[in-house]
Amino acid sequence: MPSRRYLRRQATSLLKFAKETSDPKKAAVLLTRAASLAEKIESAGVAELDGSLQAPDVEPAGESR
Repeated sequence: MPSRRYLRRQATSLLKFAKETSDPKKAAVLLTRAASLAEKIESAGVAELDGSLQAPDVEPAGESR
């Protein structure tokens, strides 16, 4: 499940593209998609990304073998 941060960045990008386009139909589609992402952000199933998470094969900074 995507994090709130990811969805927020995607929605922000869609809004930026909607603002920059001169085609009103494309802008409407982009705004609709951004609104859909905003609804997902508000849903209870999307959690904030824990910044402490790392891939299993990544060593914490400062530690070496």
